[in-house]
Amino acid sequence: MSSALSRRRFLGVAALNSAAALGLTTVSAPGASAAQRRAGFSPAVVIGTGYGAAVTALRLGEAGVPTVMLEMGRLWDTPADDGTVFSGMLAPDKRSMWFKTRTEAPLASFLWIDVVNRDIERYPGVLDRVGFGDMSVYVGRGVGGGSLVNGAMAVTPKRDYFEEILPEVDADEMYRTYFPRANAALGVNRIDPAWFETCESYKYARVSRRHADRAGLTTTFVPSVYDFDYLRREEAGEVPRSALASEVIYGNNHGKRSLDKTYLAAALGTGNVTIRTMSEVRAIRRQPDGTYALAVRERDDTGAEVATTELGARHLFLGAGSLGSTELLVRARETGALPELSDEVGRCWGTNGNVMFGRANHVWDVTGRTQSGMPALGIDAWDDPEHPVFAEIAPMPAGLELWVSLYLAITKNPERGHFSYDAATDSARLHWSADQGTPTIAAAKALFDKVNRANRTIYRHDLFGDTRSFENRFTYHPLGGVVLGRATDLHGRVRGYPNLYVTDGSLIPGSTGVNPFVTITALAERNVERVLAEDFA
Repeated sequence: MSSALSRRRFLGVAALNSAAALGLTTVSAPGASAAQRRAGFSPAVVIGTGYGAAVTALRLGEAGVPTVMLEMGRLWDTPADDGTVFSGMLAPDKRSMWFKTRTEAPLASFLWIDVVNRDIERYPGVLDRVGFGDMSVYVGRGVGGGSLVNGAMAVTPKRDYFEEILPEVDADEMYRTYFPRANAALGVNRIDPAWFETCESYKYARVSRRHADRAGLTTTFVPSVYDFDYLRREEAGEVPRSALASEVIYGNNHGKRSLDKTYLAAALGTGNVTIRTMSEVRAIRRQPDGTYALAVRERDDTGAEVATTELGARHLFLGAGSLGSTELLVRARETGALPELSDEVGRCWGTNGNVMFGRANHVWDVTGRTQSGMPALGIDAWDDPEHPVFAEIAPMPAGLELWVSLYLAITKNPERGHFSYDAATDSARLHWSADQGTPTIAAAKALFDKVNRANRTIYRHDLFGDTRSFENRFTYHPLGGVVLGRATDLHGRVRGYPNLYVTDGSLIPGSTGVNPFVTITALAERNVERVLAEDFA
């Protein structure tokens, strides 16, 4: 990493820490002027602070473009009374969920008893589960977006599948330049294979690997943005535990290289980027002079609206994620604020073929009481001609032996949903039926039936609140809605509206075949480079 980027990250981290200590909702580096922090107009505005948004803000800031980022969640950098920033999975508190009174974890039960979820106080917590009937979508809320709540699995997609989903994007360029750039800036690292073979915290993964081997399946190590050296020291008792303290879906207090420690810190360090938190963009309209006006709702920790402001932008980048960016544009089109938006806006949404399930192990196949919350191994059957599957070997870090092997599988499901506008609630509505998940379950079942036959094991039927063994009514990987080359040009420019861009997972048509955040990051690197060269000249 260059010394300039390292210095920017240092300055950015200092700005984040200072804002947290002072309880501020606006974050900027010391070099940012007071006028820049308070201005009602900015040359560039980025909505969201997730992967695509963070890339865009950094590159704008490096180019000297004053940029405001708007984040509807809070800054997660202040320890609570217990000394931690985030709550753990085993004893979640109000910090866990976004304005809910009970947690909504992916696993709903064990032995058909809800021992997983807890009643909590309403608060702007770090994880949200947005429900749409037959489908729920998990999203991160806070500075760093999904990087705060994911399992850190930093996987570059198989090239042939990338070429299939985005055929008009130069794959040579992506794999030569932008994927390496994204991996370096994200801090992707790999586990030491020798340590993996002996450590206690990946016993569960070694059990699943042995079972996969018996079925003739291939496993592969998975890169991560969790610091594997820190993880090794966690197990050795040298540092405070995080991945080994059942910290995953509600944030990690140590070890994870989330965006607030990488791209966003570097962006703030340029002195040209300001982040406004607890600020939700509700509407976008284009002004007669070609600039954009944003209606911004500011909320406090109770959820109450404390102000409604307007912010102008010459260049507007939507990085609010597949749900957020799509909803903003669907609302703008249907209310007449941006009437020339394409009919493609709101289409080609997918779940990345997500499905979760568990297998019951024999009593001699112990998975371990201490399990790393950061997966490091996957079963790679993506080349299967009938049922391609990439299955994360997931932890079940309950602090006691459960004899369960858990998986979050990614499948090649061709089904796609779409969004419409509901005027009564002023929101976008996802149209996705349970039947559309059938190909996902069929693919996962075909693969893991082989594993069960080879090991004389069975599926668990007690993990999802009823008797189903496969749970595909949620996704952690929402993709699509404003697809590249359809609703936008080939670099994320929204058709019909100059200087309006999309820079997140909305651009990807429903599937990547792996965990998508590296693809989102690399695609944003590619797109913003072209936009800066051509639209800011």
